Amino acid sequence: MKTSIGITNENLAKVAEVLIKTLADEFVLYTKTRKAHWNVEGADFYNKHLFFEAQYQQLDGIIDDLAERIRTLGHYAPATLREYLELTHLSESPLPSNDSLTYMKELLSDHDSIIMHLRENIEIFAVEFKDAGTSDYITGLLETHEKMAWMLRSHLK
Repeated sequence: MKTSIGITNENLAKVAEVLIKTLADEFVLYTKTRKAHWNVEGADFYNKHLFFEAQYQQLDGIIDDLAERIRTLGHYAPATLREYLELTHLSESPLPSNDSLTYMKELLSDHDSIIMHLRENIEIFAVEFKDAGTSDYITGLLETHEKMAWMLRSHLK
């Protein structure tokens, strides 16, 4: 059944396109955070192992909510690694070491990138695409990423 929520089909498609790319970014960030959780080494191993676990669990919830938002708008969420890697603007690259600071710098950079991407779209969703609901949703998502980035940044001081 067609989604009829007071937003044109064209605008729904444009919003979904941005959200789909955001979903890819979130999944790649989730995977990189899992990698940090599994592979971190050093004197602070246990503490950082638990820290990364809390972060990837939070990202898991974000991924599910975001996919459901896409479905709410009448579009399908991508769900393959190939799709995510084609859609994301984040990069995967080998890190020089498995210490917590290296992982934290990498993850912080990705959070900051997602924050900037979300911030760029808040007003576009509300004004141009007439989708206040998604604008509000990504504002909350932005705040979540800002807090997660703050947690990472605080470890790097």
